[in-house]
Amino acid sequence: MKLLYPVLFALTLSACGGSSDSSSPDPVAPDPLPPVEDKELQMDICYLMSTTLGDMTLAIDTTTTPITGQNFKNYVDEQFYDGTIFHRVIHNFVSQGGGFTSGLVAKPGNDPIELETNLGLTNAHYTVAMARTNDFNSATSQFYINALDNTDLDYQNSTSPGYAVFGQVVEGFDVADQINITTTSNDIPVTEIVINTVVETACPTS
Repeated sequence: MKLLYPVLFALTLSACGGSSDSSSPDPVAPDPLPPVEDKELQMDICYLMSTTLGDMTLAIDTTTTPITGQNFKNYVDEQFYDGTIFHRVIHNFVSQGGGFTSGLVAKPGNDPIELETNLGLTNAHYTVAMARTNDFNSATSQFYINALDNTDLDYQNSTSPGYAVFGQVVEGFDVADQINITTTSNDIPVTEIVINTVVETACPTS
């Protein structure tokens, strides 16, 4: 049976057709806000993520993205991620986890959160962002680590708002790389990559 789960969807969107009645033109929508200037991610809370391929330290920004950052913290506090896997790995794109346990058993998360984009944070290499469905406000527990600079996943406009970046890998870059080059079948790692534990740790000072 084919598994369906929240993934990163296609980046191109079809334009909506307007009315064919020339006497009743479509209302003119206001221009969307332009993307704001890039910001540096804040290291408000750091977590040591221990996996079967090694350890990574993730720094979470709760200042710029208070909803998304707190959401991740809540899951960590609940030990939700312990025993979940990186279930979707696309080489030179993203490594996605946080929603399934061994054997691709779905782990139900909490209520979805509001999408936080267009805040100046970009899907740069080693940043951490929330996965979601086509519903903009559908992210729950699943996150991904960018394996390259994926600016196409950033806010573009109100109909293509991108994916919410809320953290970054600050230690264990080699582990993030190893996860993304693991052997896969249909984007699923052949050998499961398990997140053993995620615990709060001191943030790097340099």
